[in-house]
Amino acid sequence: MSFKLKIISTNLLEEYNSQVDKNLTFNFDSLSNSELSTHNFNFYTSVSAIASSKIEGETLDIDSYVKHKILNIEYQPNLLEKPNDLYNAYVFAQNNNLTSENFLIAHRILTKHLLPDNKQGIYRKCNMVILEHNTGKIQYEAPPPNEVEKLMKLLWEDIEELKIKNLNVIEVFYFASYIHLVLVNIHPFEDGNGRSARLIEKWFLSEKLGKKAWFIQSELYYYKNVNDYYKNLNRLGMFYEQLDYSKALPFLLMLPNAIKVKSEE
Repeated sequence: MSFKLKIISTNLLEEYNSQVDKNLTFNFDSLSNSELSTHNFNFYTSVSAIASSKIEGETLDIDSYVKHKILNIEYQPNLLEKPNDLYNAYVFAQNNNLTSENFLIAHRILTKHLLPDNKQGIYRKCNMVILEHNTGKIQYEAPPPNEVEKLMKLLWEDIEELKIKNLNVIEVFYFASYIHLVLVNIHPFEDGNGRSARLIEKWFLSEKLGKKAWFIQSELYYYKNVNDYYKNLNRLGMFYEQLDYSKALPFLLMLPNAIKVKSEE
């Protein structure tokens, strides 16, 4: 199959296909919702939201957040606001198509208590550096703000191209992870980029593979392996214009490993 992509590369697809678990399709097909889910509450969505939040430093533990959602147990509002905002963004994504407009709405939802109103769902107008999550040292310098809109336009053109392609399960996982990676590297917002990247990864999976994709506990896998998550993100380089995507394979392989782990539990 030929792809006319502008910012996403297929250069690693053949190697990815040779290394990914051959049971990926079976493992995906075997996913099912939790018995704890109800019409008004999805267990896996709550775990995804709090795990993704904890990657960004939120302090409420996963069990406490799930108890809050299931049993209405109250905690200090500051512990719940941002995870609940992200949960609401997941619910929005589950009920709306993946488009550039809806993605900005989702960002506005998930940053309700993270950014001021005039920064929510708006591409950044400032320079951006990313600090190493343990040491606080500068880890990465994102592209300048005058390039963000152009880069995001290219990414959305690729996403729209992929949405109409007849992809197999392995290819869908490859491109979902690649979208995650490209978005993190563009870092288009002043905050909420990691949360948004993990959400759009799942959103693209669901767009191509159906609602079962929301049962994948990728965010929890990334949180449990957070050092590898950041290490693999940072393999590509320190400056956007010098990124080496030939080193992206370890990161791309993390998503299918999340399903492999789940299937072995």
